[in-house]
Amino acid sequence: MATPGYRHTVGVARSWHFITVYGFVLTGVFFVIGLLTTDQWRRLVPTSPDIFVQAWNTFVHYANLQLPPEPNGFYGYNALQQLAYFATIFIMAPFSILTGMAMSPALVNRFPIYARLFGGRQAARSIHFLVLVGFIGFTIAHVALVALTGFARSMNHIVLGTDDLGPLGMSLGFVGIAAVVLSWVAAHYVSWVFPRQLQHVQKAVTQPAKLVTLDRLLPSQHYRKDQISPHFWPNGKLPEREDWKQLAAGNFEDYRLKVSGLVENPAELSLVDLRTLGGEEFITMHHCIQGWTGIAQWGGLPLKNLIEHVRPEPSARVIAFYSFGPSLYTATYYDTQTLENALKPECLLALEMNGAPLPAIHGAPLRLRVENQLGYKMVKWIERIEFVESEKQLGKGEGGSNEDDEFFDLLPNI
Repeated sequence: MATPGYRHTVGVARSWHFITVYGFVLTGVFFVIGLLTTDQWRRLVPTSPDIFVQAWNTFVHYANLQLPPEPNGFYGYNALQQLAYFATIFIMAPFSILTGMAMSPALVNRFPIYARLFGGRQAARSIHFLVLVGFIGFTIAHVALVALTGFARSMNHIVLGTDDLGPLGMSLGFVGIAAVVLSWVAAHYVSWVFPRQLQHVQKAVTQPAKLVTLDRLLPSQHYRKDQISPHFWPNGKLPEREDWKQLAAGNFEDYRLKVSGLVENPAELSLVDLRTLGGEEFITMHHCIQGWTGIAQWGGLPLKNLIEHVRPEPSARVIAFYSFGPSLYTATYYDTQTLENALKPECLLALEMNGAPLPAIHGAPLRLRVENQLGYKMVKWIERIEFVESEKQLGKGEGGSNEDDEFFDLLPNI
């Protein structure tokens, strides 16, 4: 139910999440501005510590399945309701936004201290989920009390801003509820029938904002060796191609990285050649789209050095990385990076992991590290690299195997 569609992909779920989050944030901003520029804030913001005693007394009534003496909700709320509204608007909603940002690799890998404010990236993820549970609980309690404390009058309060028992507010409220339910049906239909169009709408809505905010952040991580994860989860299926198996059997001594496309100096480079072009090491945090994270030390060739070596033509704007390994739906996994992102700090072709040659399960002989994005962009078992004008020239034109077939984001900075 949460990830509808004929492939039930995380990509579809992310599209809905990042399209609707704009409405969530903007609604909250306008609501809070409306509160603070009028005297309506007095209805929600406690002004005396006595409210906690009053709220407890009210809770005891509810816990015993008895309704306490209720004020007219048109003019004010009981103490427990006031605290619940205050917590939802001024505590849970900001925490939802702030912990969501703490799951951004672009933000966390630029400012590692930010995630630590919430106890770490995984703690922020748990808080983000628990806040969702809080919203659901609030909604259930809110709707139940609206029904139990005089449904017609309460709906007039909510819908029309009037204090009477007429049927209009209730009727319009039911129309609104029906519209919400129909929107759920429509969302499922779109997810099943038009996932590509949904992916494009999400890109149009979110990518411009990411390009001018998160994508501008330069990774700058400072982890220690004692913070390296004792277990780093492997993702993807080991290549089954015979040429990769033969290379692996020979410790990749015969491996040659093929670099072609819109470059002045096409190249075929052995692992020794790659090392002679330069080397750097970083200890970074990996962010998987599945939710897990891991810290590891990566050593290899900065991608900017390779770019300088092959000299891209002016028309080259995108770099495609092709894997020996398969994707879920095709024989070859590939993904793309813009030239701008490839030139960012801590972007490298990794030959080593944690001070040792890169293990086969983690992408040997060569894997990509791009620390401002989610892990599926970091192609493992790289066979060749191609410089092109646009990602639209490759595959189905979306920028990668997951983007083509599972409707993932082209630019997953969060």
